[in-house]
Amino acid sequence: MNREVSPCVGGSGQPAFTFQALPPALKADTIDSPRNPTRDRIGMKFRIHLLGLMLCGLAGSGNVLAQADAGKAADDCEASVAEAIKRMRGREAQDVQFAKTRRTLAPSSDDETSLKGEGRYRGASGRVMPFTYGCALNTKTGATSGVVFRELASAAAAEEKAWQPNLTNVSPDACEGAAAANLKQKNPRVGRIVLDSESRQLKPGPDDRILLEGRGAVERAPGMNSVPFTYQCEVEPRNGRIVSIQTSQ
Repeated sequence: MNREVSPCVGGSGQPAFTFQALPPALKADTIDSPRNPTRDRIGMKFRIHLLGLMLCGLAGSGNVLAQADAGKAADDCEASVAEAIKRMRGREAQDVQFAKTRRTLAPSSDDETSLKGEGRYRGASGRVMPFTYGCALNTKTGATSGVVFRELASAAAAEEKAWQPNLTNVSPDACEGAAAANLKQKNPRVGRIVLDSESRQLKPGPDDRILLEGRGAVERAPGMNSVPFTYQCEVEPRNGRIVSIQTSQ
């Protein structure tokens, strides 16, 4: 049943306001609805699955960070190895390269990890020297210590022995003549050109060709001091044709 309630309003002569009273609460409004077991199980499984995905994501990001840290530490180690090789071998150590796919990491103590790998460098004479290396990485500070390398002379000798070019049609004189002509094009007033036959070297080139290299000295104009230069001919061994010639002063 609806009831009218007239609140007290101060002041005389003021109209009375009437409000509609709220209906009495029903029983169904004060009693919880019955629980659905199937719905509860589905909700719980969803929450567990969502939590699992979040934990996997955190673990995955941790693995990515760990791999990035290990890669940086390995790069720092190889930089120290390259510096040691250049310091020990001087000009004989040029173009130091590392085989990143040959890296191996192994824990040696609680705070240190041992890194081992392989690489190679090219000497001033063009000879390729393979080597193995190792160093210790401090996992807390990232510092590198215990840098060692070992040259594999036998492997280098085997590599050189495996390459046996056919020199039947290769003419060093033709190569040196092409080098002299190239220098004259670069220096129209060239004076004397001296070629050092003792500096000749053969290397494997692209497409089974032969690279003939050497050194010399050139007087770029009469009366000028001679300056050293190097040359390289790319020769087709089947017919002796000089495919390209390069000189640098």
